[in-house]
Amino acid sequence: MSRWRRATGRLGPGAGVATLLAGLSTGAQGADFAPPTPHDATHLPSFGTWAGGYAGWQGSAGDAFGGFGFGSGMISRRSVPEFRTGDATGRNDAGRNAITALGGLFGGYAWQTGPFVYGLEADVDASNLKRPVSSTTPGFGFEGLDPAFPLIRAKADVFGTARARIGYAFEHYLVYATFGLAGAQVRFHTNSPDPETESAPALRRGRAFLGLSLGAGIEYAITEKFALGLEYRYLDLGRSGRLDLGTIPGVTGGPFSARASFTSNQVLARLSWYPGGLVLPPEPGEVAPHDPDTAISDRVSLHGQTTFVDQGVSGFRSPYLGPQSLVPRQARATLTATAFLGLKLTDNTELYYNPEFDQGFGLSRTLGVAGFVNGEAQKAGAPFPKLRSQRYFVRQTFGLGGETEDVPDGPNQVATRRDIERVTVVAGKFALGDFFDGNAYAHDPRVDFLNWSLWASGAYDFPANLPGFTQGVMVEYTRKEFAIRAAYTQVPKEPSSNVLDPRIAQKGGATVEFEERHVLPGLDQPGKIRLGLFTNVARTANYREVVDLAQAGLFADINDAATASRRDRRKSGLYLNLEQAVASQVGVFARASLNDGRNESLSFADIDRSVSGGVSLKGGAWGRPDDTVGIGAAINTLSRSHRDFFANGGLGLVIGDGRLSYRAERATEAYYALSLTKAVTVSADYQFVANPAYNRDRGPAHFFAVRLHTDF
Repeated sequence: MSRWRRATGRLGPGAGVATLLAGLSTGAQGADFAPPTPHDATHLPSFGTWAGGYAGWQGSAGDAFGGFGFGSGMISRRSVPEFRTGDATGRNDAGRNAITALGGLFGGYAWQTGPFVYGLEADVDASNLKRPVSSTTPGFGFEGLDPAFPLIRAKADVFGTARARIGYAFEHYLVYATFGLAGAQVRFHTNSPDPETESAPALRRGRAFLGLSLGAGIEYAITEKFALGLEYRYLDLGRSGRLDLGTIPGVTGGPFSARASFTSNQVLARLSWYPGGLVLPPEPGEVAPHDPDTAISDRVSLHGQTTFVDQGVSGFRSPYLGPQSLVPRQARATLTATAFLGLKLTDNTELYYNPEFDQGFGLSRTLGVAGFVNGEAQKAGAPFPKLRSQRYFVRQTFGLGGETEDVPDGPNQVATRRDIERVTVVAGKFALGDFFDGNAYAHDPRVDFLNWSLWASGAYDFPANLPGFTQGVMVEYTRKEFAIRAAYTQVPKEPSSNVLDPRIAQKGGATVEFEERHVLPGLDQPGKIRLGLFTNVARTANYREVVDLAQAGLFADINDAATASRRDRRKSGLYLNLEQAVASQVGVFARASLNDGRNESLSFADIDRSVSGGVSLKGGAWGRPDDTVGIGAAINTLSRSHRDFFANGGLGLVIGDGRLSYRAERATEAYYALSLTKAVTVSADYQFVANPAYNRDRGPAHFFAVRLHTDF
């Protein structure tokens, strides 16, 4: 549920889906002209020349790259029809061998005609993708087995593909589609069904699969020899015949057989080497200042972004697991690609639409940490690219006269000239983080902090669906010295629901924010202070009432008591948000937030009190002015009744260990964002979380992440 991004607003720069459209240009190299050299800027085409041979490395870690798409394990007794088993989510591995990986080498050759690139490519990848298969189906000898212990495990050791590639080159980009043959070698292992004795896995049978592959990708040339890229590919390798597995010790009713249908959705990071060199156009120049005689007549804006996050957690103390616990030793990944489309209907009326592809899950399926560790992860994740209409809204601006300002073209902003003093009205679907709780140094998990309680006010329970968006109206009054904004929006029908309640007259969420703008005396550096108040009316349960019902024995499960006692209730709170530049290359930020902590959290996080802060440093001191270093920390806590709810087995939005030995959750994060070009940033991120899910029995946990972000 990454209430996040949607929370972050994501109105920052972007690239990705839109790069397929925004860079389209015409032109071809005439037959009478020699090919331009990399230094012949006067005759360079607007597209790069990608012809020739190339080779490289590709890889991924975490089953967001394909493990979750590893087919449908099937097991049967020979004497009965087959039946499906296993947990398609992959959660039943309970941490055993949870880290999956895929990586290898590729090579190919390309030809080019004008901007069109076509060629052939082959690759071989070693993998550690696993698929556990277990069952407690009555009547087949599986009764009493631990469902978290994989009785049969299918493991793919080697992938390979041979494909054609067709693409389009523009500026430093190559966008392409692929299709061809794919194969994989799969082995089936069996384990002892007794986790206490856990005999060594016995190899029973291997099988080769052969099928088809479809995919698409994007590459960005960072030098004349090397390019970075992301590629998505779908593999359908068919269904195996019956594989005889024999008898399994400790399981009655054998001998057994298995079948497997093999499909996989994979996303691969790629580094390509072009030994003959690439011919590249010059980098696009800076955006020119707004010219009222030219740019103001341009009524269309088109931008995009792609962000890929690969994150893992090492082993940590975990004496027990609950339904929503963080699992040790795992890696997961997320991918988003967004287009920002804008149209100026009149000089003061603009229309925007943001389609987005999302794929992947956070660690433990975005569960187990109250201030979750990946702002790109959401509870509405999918094992395959899923297209959603994340934003569609109209913006009407009423100028109040006086001084004006030029606004350049950007994501969700058509180039325009507007009055500094103005009233703005936005209506439609958007994220509340687009307008509220902003911060120049900690508000964008695609380029700065990943932890939920650092890029947003943790206790600000803003209403949103699972991806983090809502529908409603926002009104803002702006002057040079301050701004006041307010919004009224739909709320989910119940906590952590993807369905928004249409009865906006009876229930909804309201947020009001005052933003003060200043220049710090003595330092001559700008800063902002934001104070926000929020209140939501939605169908929720009262923590104290739920605990009393469960302890009185009226419900066997406290979560049943919560569901049964939900009714329309109010939840309110506030946040204070500071951003302050202290030097041209240094900025600091701080947030404090709280809510009443009496009723269920509705949308964002299981946090009732939160304090966070940190520093952001640009790399000018070491000759890298576009690089950024960020260091931040957060402390999250719960109200007394909220603690009792979790201690009695309650499940929240993202946490729930089944029991609770309470202690405040503390998180520290550090990242380095390396700017490769104006459009490509690679980040390394580390987080330390003590007492994840407020449980001193669990952790501390160390998280490591790599993030690739491109924008256009």
